Amino acid sequence: MAVSSAGSTVLITGAAGFIGSHVAQAMLNRDSRVIGIDNFDPFYSRDLKQRTIDEILSSAHDRSFSLIEMDLCDTDAMDRVVAEHKPSGVIHLAAKAGVRPSIADPVGYARTNVLGTASVQSACARHGVERLVIASSSSVYGNNERVPFAEDDPVDHPISPYAATKKSCEMIAHAHWHLTQMPTAMLRFFTVFGSRQRPDLAINKFMRLIHAGQPITMFGDGSTSRDYTYIDDIVAGVLSAYDSIDRFGYRIWNLGGDHPIRLDDLIAEIGAVVGKEPEIRREPMQPGDVERTWADLTRARAELGYAPKTSIRQGLEQQWSWLRDRPA
Repeated sequence: MAVSSAGSTVLITGAAGFIGSHVAQAMLNRDSRVIGIDNFDPFYSRDLKQRTIDEILSSAHDRSFSLIEMDLCDTDAMDRVVAEHKPSGVIHLAAKAGVRPSIADPVGYARTNVLGTASVQSACARHGVERLVIASSSSVYGNNERVPFAEDDPVDHPISPYAATKKSCEMIAHAHWHLTQMPTAMLRFFTVFGSRQRPDLAINKFMRLIHAGQPITMFGDGSTSRDYTYIDDIVAGVLSAYDSIDRFGYRIWNLGGDHPIRLDDLIAEIGAVVGKEPEIRREPMQPGDVERTWADLTRARAELGYAPKTSIRQGLEQQWSWLRDRPA
């Protein structure tokens, strides 16, 4: 039976990040008490993350939100946090993100993503957490030829360390569920965009460069495609998975936009939204980049009522409206 999180305590890892901050605010809007964890990884500016936390604090009621700065791989600290705050559920979104950086730092990615996830799971098991939601990624599908990608498709051939860590997290989460029977959801996010998007990601970067009249780099011939998903749709899916997972035990769900777009078409759309013609610098495809992504949403629609509502153009306009007047 699905439950509401209203009035409960929810622990969210990666709470100062892009997706985590939006999920935290959504939980606060449902009158949950939110305990956020973030290590302020220097992958991008601490100032940007602090600005995000300040925005959450300004919208939180009384003491309903608190942030703890810590490393999830510190298993003793993780255990203490869960023991002290006794969350009824945990939404684990923290990770080292990005395909290309993972090729340069496979050890760091394995430590943070795999060990960090195991640390979260262990603390949850020791202290009676009722449900666990974990971020996976569409990257696990690699270059599967069949599209759209369905949750039951084989994902045994990751093509980047990042993808391999996310596949590993799904496997250890399944083992954790098997041993503890803790309801556990794995959410395969498909290229999320919108306000607070990381500055290294294509849409954010392209918008800023095009607006400044600077060239952008397009890897490949523009024919690669991604199933971009607006942040509000992702948050709706996360909340539904959180509420519903106890009916399924262990379950994997795709959360995508169901409207893949070619890279060259995306760049043209961004140019139109920003109001400037993009200057494109072409480079070869990068190692680890997949050719296409596309989410089969049959399972998520049926079991979560998941129904993405935001088109690419609408989402780009909303992201540009948020980004254009902000300091770099």
